[in-house]
Amino acid sequence: MLRRLFLLSAITLAFTATAAEKIDILITGGTVVTMAGPNLENGSVAIRDGSIVAVGASSEIDGKFSAKTVIRAGGHAVVPGFVNAHTHAPMVLFRGIADDRDLMDWLTNYIFPAEAKNVDREFVKWGMRLAAAEMIRSGTTTFGDMYYFESDIAREAKAAGLRGVLAQTFIDFPAPDNKTWDQMVAYMREYAKQWKGDRLFTPAFAPHAPFTVSKEHLLQVRAMASELGLPILIHVSETKNELQQVAEKQNGMTPGAYLDSIGFLGDDVVAAHGVHLTPDELKTFAAKKTGVVHCPESNQMLASGVAPIVEMIKAGMEVGLGTDGPAGSNNNLDMLEEMASAARLQKVMREDPKAISAREVLRLGTIGSAQVLGLGDKIGTLEPGKRADVVIIDLQQAKTQPVYSVESAIVYAASGNSVVTTIVDGRILMRRGELLTVDENAAVAKAKEYRQKILDSLKK
Repeated sequence: MLRRLFLLSAITLAFTATAAEKIDILITGGTVVTMAGPNLENGSVAIRDGSIVAVGASSEIDGKFSAKTVIRAGGHAVVPGFVNAHTHAPMVLFRGIADDRDLMDWLTNYIFPAEAKNVDREFVKWGMRLAAAEMIRSGTTTFGDMYYFESDIAREAKAAGLRGVLAQTFIDFPAPDNKTWDQMVAYMREYAKQWKGDRLFTPAFAPHAPFTVSKEHLLQVRAMASELGLPILIHVSETKNELQQVAEKQNGMTPGAYLDSIGFLGDDVVAAHGVHLTPDELKTFAAKKTGVVHCPESNQMLASGVAPIVEMIKAGMEVGLGTDGPAGSNNNLDMLEEMASAARLQKVMREDPKAISAREVLRLGTIGSAQVLGLGDKIGTLEPGKRADVVIIDLQQAKTQPVYSVESAIVYAASGNSVVTTIVDGRILMRRGELLTVDENAAVAKAKEYRQKILDSLKK
């Protein structure tokens, strides 16, 4: 009898072991903030082949899977990777070069000259490596970029393991990578051919702004984007100076109205800033499904104003968050800081502490930004079928304790250095604070070299 019971137990154990599904990563025991439903106080996320295969209570999930890597997340928040929907990543190498100036002074007298003298393929390579280290450390898994030599940026970002919508800049004067408009067009076509369909990256068009790109060229970009099926990223209504420049050239029209009048807007257009969009433009953008990326810290730093994101959301617009470039208009790529700033700015601007909640701005920095970039079906929430872009945040730090609301702890108390693990497409880029895909020391050393080079170039 005892022998029979022993055999039955052995068979049961063997069956259970065989029945467990093999997966790559199991994150267990954390507070899972799915952004697709209620939080899971003691939850697990199962990952296989770069995708999320299961999310649920640890008591229900853990026994079903056999994982190569188990990450125990007790005391931590498990959240969708942050999506920085608007930045200029390699500009980290210009960080702090010309602070405390308005946008036009900053651009015309400092940034454009510095870029003309310093930006080349080597510059964007090292700038991207430094930016990748900063983004991974602070939980950004996807970024929307607008810069030069974008194919090289994509190559470096891919090596680091990040995801992105990476837009090649078009502008009506010689750029660091392409000196003529025709060269910009040729570069873009080759870039699109090389990267379209990539698992991690979407190539995109980046006409700089309505005041730096002519109507003829904006229409050409619009036509190419439609032809190639690629998105457009553009600055719109960032400052009052921009409004003045556009009004003088376009019979008093505002930038958003002007772009709509020439048939430029659409669901493939991502408008950065939108600080001075009018109520009528909000309705137009909502109708055309044109998303806006709010960059609160940049808008504060340059005294551009505060975008009316509460009104945008009420109008039915898709709204995301971005840091903008990390040089003079923000100086870091920390999306947790950006979320806190977004919430506080809306509260003080509207004199209403209930204007927007921690949960709502966390949504803007995850699924909101993902939807703006056209990636909402792939990332932005933790649910089966989505790509496995996951961030784990340490809530055991003194600055986050005690935790009454996990969203409040994340947005108002945590910061980028609270992130301990970053995963993109099922690949662990950082674990327990250790970067695994970027040589951070080499990137920092190179940044120090560039500092002197850039300073010397501006003296000439």
